[in-house]
Amino acid sequence: MSLIDLLATAAELPEAWRSRVVGRFGGANFKLLRMDAGAYEEETHDFAEGLLVLDGNMRLSVGGVVVEVGAGQLYVVPAGVAHAVASGSRGTLAILDA
Repeated sequence: MSLIDLLATAAELPEAWRSRVVGRFGGANFKLLRMDAGAYEEETHDFAEGLLVLDGNMRLSVGGVVVEVGAGQLYVVPAGVAHAVASGSRGTLAILDA
C-alpha cells in the first residue's frame, strides 16, 4: 500500500489543468489537477466521469447550466454528456474515469 498526500501532490503539479494519474483501480484512473480560475473547454467522454473537489470550488457547466461544486462534493458526469469548467474555478480537483 502507498500513502499519497493528494493536496501536496496537486500543489507540485507544474501546470494548472494538466492532470496526473496518481492511481489505477480496476481499470479506472484516479487523477489530480489544479484549477487556476481559467476556463476549461467543453468535452464529452464515452464513459462516466467523477469530479471530486478536494479544496476550492469548481464552476461546472453542464448543458449550459453552471453548477457550483464545492470542497468535499462529487459531481458524476454521465457518459456522453458535454461538460466544461467555467472561469472562476480554483482549487484541487480529483478525477475518476476509465
